[in-house]
Amino acid sequence: MKLIVTTFLALFSATLFAQDFQGQATYQSKTSVNMDQWGGGNMSPERKKMMAERMKSMFEKTYELTFNKTESIYKEEEKLSAPGQGGGSRWGGMMSSFTPGKQYKNIKDQLVLQDQEFFGKQFLIKDSLPKLTWKMESETKQIGQYMCFKATAVKKIDEMDWRSMRRRGSGDNKEEKAKDSTETSKDPMEEIEVPKETVVTAWYTMQIPVSQGPGEYTGLPGLILEVNADKTTILCTKIVLNPNERKEIKAPSKGKVVTRKEYNDIVKKKMEEMREMYGGRRGRGHGRGH
Repeated sequence: MKLIVTTFLALFSATLFAQDFQGQATYQSKTSVNMDQWGGGNMSPERKKMMAERMKSMFEKTYELTFNKTESIYKEEEKLSAPGQGGGSRWGGMMSSFTPGKQYKNIKDQLVLQDQEFFGKQFLIKDSLPKLTWKMESETKQIGQYMCFKATAVKKIDEMDWRSMRRRGSGDNKEEKAKDSTETSKDPMEEIEVPKETVVTAWYTMQIPVSQGPGEYTGLPGLILEVNADKTTILCTKIVLNPNERKEIKAPSKGKVVTRKEYNDIVKKKMEEMREMYGGRRGRGHGRGH
């Protein structure tokens, strides 16, 4: 039986890896949010529901991965915003600047390029593909028609990844909580922290033997169909192999070329400017000259 399965996979792979092979996979990404952690415990049920609906568009997204043997493009599906979702507000505009743009990965060259617009400026983030040390687990499960294998790895979290941001002291560190309760910061950004690392669980299928996956995730002997990392779950909901309508897989080239670290420094500098701007207004409104 094992020989039959191996032979089938070999034949399947030969067909799959035709010279012009292409695949298209759709992923749903969801990030869980604890409203009480951000002061939601003091909100009325109606207010909390309204805030949750507003945040849904930020924390529930649909992405498309177009891939071949060595390259891929990962981008968010375009959709119209519903009326009243606050796209024109300062908050909506700021969060759109933190939304990742189209991402290109080249496994052969170990290269990742990402389009990124930040407050009206276009950047091209260029870096090496993150290297995760995957541990192959014995568990398997079915996702749609594909048999998937489990793999885990420890991943460093990007310091500007807002999906992992949480209120400082919201974990189990009682000393940190006590410190936060006695020291009231005038700067709300000082109350936010991002964990240094997290355990990533991935489920991949060798029925599609390409080392591709959603976001920055690669390096397994099959297409990654599900990822669980910190508070975010990314799940593949549709796969089309060798579609009739093919899409271009081309490395982006527009924007100022920066590394991820250089880009993060630019973001932090801009946030510091905004804190000084709005903090200064609050200061003038509450006191020194009145």
